[in-house]
Amino acid sequence: MATKKTQNRTGIRTTEFWLTAVTSLVGLLIMSGIVTPEGAGTANQITGFIVAALASLGYTVSRGIVKSKNSE
Repeated sequence: MATKKTQNRTGIRTTEFWLTAVTSLVGLLIMSGIVTPEGAGTANQITGFIVAALASLGYTVSRGIVKSKNSE
């Protein structure tokens, strides 16, 4: 039985990339103080940084897993 190997899309053409980009952008805007929700303080800026960092890390790990599975 032959297995079908699927072709990967490039990183910028994936949904994960765009979700990560939007999440990171919002997190960075909150962290930098450009976007300040009503009553936001330092805790919200720290949370924005953490969200942006985790989104980027999650995207990097997921792309690495996909690429390693296709190289087998």
